[in-house]
Amino acid sequence: MSLLREKTWGWVLLCLILILSSEPIYGGKVWAQRGGGSDLTTAIADVAQRAMPAVVHIEVTQRVEVPVPVSPFESDPFFRYFFGVPQGPRKYKKEMRGIGTGMIIGREGHILTNNHVVSGATKITVKMASGEEFEAKIIGADPKTDLAVIKIKPPEDVPYLTFGDSDRLRVGEWVVAIGNPRGLEQTVTAGIISAKHRAGILDPSSYQDYIQTDAAINPGNSGGPLLNLNGEVIGVSTAIVSESGGFEGIGFAIPSNMAMAIADALVQTGKVVRGWLGLSLQEMTAPLARNLNLKVLKGALVADVTKAGPAEKAGIRAGDVLISLDGVPLESANDFRNRIAASRPGKKVEIGLLRKGESMKVEAVVEAYKPSPGLVAVELRNKLGAEVKEISLLEARRKRLDSREGVILARVDPQGPAGRAGLEPGDIIYQVNNQPIRGLKDYNYILEQVKSNEEVLLLVRDTRTGQVGYLTLVAQ
Repeated sequence: MSLLREKTWGWVLLCLILILSSEPIYGGKVWAQRGGGSDLTTAIADVAQRAMPAVVHIEVTQRVEVPVPVSPFESDPFFRYFFGVPQGPRKYKKEMRGIGTGMIIGREGHILTNNHVVSGATKITVKMASGEEFEAKIIGADPKTDLAVIKIKPPEDVPYLTFGDSDRLRVGEWVVAIGNPRGLEQTVTAGIISAKHRAGILDPSSYQDYIQTDAAINPGNSGGPLLNLNGEVIGVSTAIVSESGGFEGIGFAIPSNMAMAIADALVQTGKVVRGWLGLSLQEMTAPLARNLNLKVLKGALVADVTKAGPAEKAGIRAGDVLISLDGVPLESANDFRNRIAASRPGKKVEIGLLRKGESMKVEAVVEAYKPSPGLVAVELRNKLGAEVKEISLLEARRKRLDSREGVILARVDPQGPAGRAGLEPGDIIYQVNNQPIRGLKDYNYILEQVKSNEEVLLLVRDTRTGQVGYLTLVAQ
């Protein structure tokens, strides 16, 4: 009995030693996060302390054209009869200011932020965490991903942030956001990754693959970093979903892998060249899977294949279901499009697909994205706030035109530059900056060279009067 009692006490002592020497499950160490394993009570403070010197406050000045307020008497016939119509400019330029956040991403003073923060800026001022202020210039912008790179003349030993791998993020991981919400500089908030691969939040045609987080993001946070507990940038804070206009627990960030590729392209060339395979895709749904006798709900269904494009050369056909890219499973059609767009032209990719239920793999060579002239015109419409098209033979006859040279306005945004300048659908543009426009190809080429906030000279035919004349407007 004594021997049994001694063994029992031995086991008890061993258990006590193991319990006392083990790490606490709650309130002590965070679960190892790619080598992090730091104490949660200090981890967020450590990340903030390291990252804040490289997070900047951005103040933007814009000059916008606004209408002169109309006198209530101007529409009064009695007033107009005796005093006439007041003469003078009907519009004036007003200076407006906006704020945002950015992050320094290199020793040369490059700063990554959102395109919507700096778009149309006439002056950009960057304020460092130290209080120093610098003038900045735009190096390049990509509206499709809402990213831009600006540059300052950096001080010596300028602090900068490094990128992490957003593909390795897990839902539930802790993250830290730093920004200037409502102008409150160097504000730190924390939360978790709520979801991944969110799309269709803003512009459905843009390259969206958002990280969703419940870390507080408010107006002014745009362009700021979303960091993991290793202090690495895993996202760029961009948008919120809110009925009140303030934080409601649903924020979105551009994944770091996408941001890093875009930033690198903008720094190197000032523009983004996207990869292309020549595929028209649609999302997989349960009804589609049933009709195709498939058991997969993720991936992308090939609706059409561009003739002589890279995908057709690789043997991809309409009706195929794409399920992986370079060995990584596909979440959706949007996932595939974004990953191909981020691939450099000339890269060979391996695509896993299902054809009539049979699994197979093909190889395709990515080419540079070359949209049709009509699609380019649609993408460029925001510069002038107008969409144009070729002049058809019927339109040329109806308008009694001598030729079909020029482009005709199909749609005009009343609040855009063209609309504010008085242009209407049906008007014809013959020249842009004194360069003749023979058709869409000329128009697209010339307009692609026009920068935001640049004054543009147009030679235009008024559809109502038939008169031809010059006018100027400022591109967005």
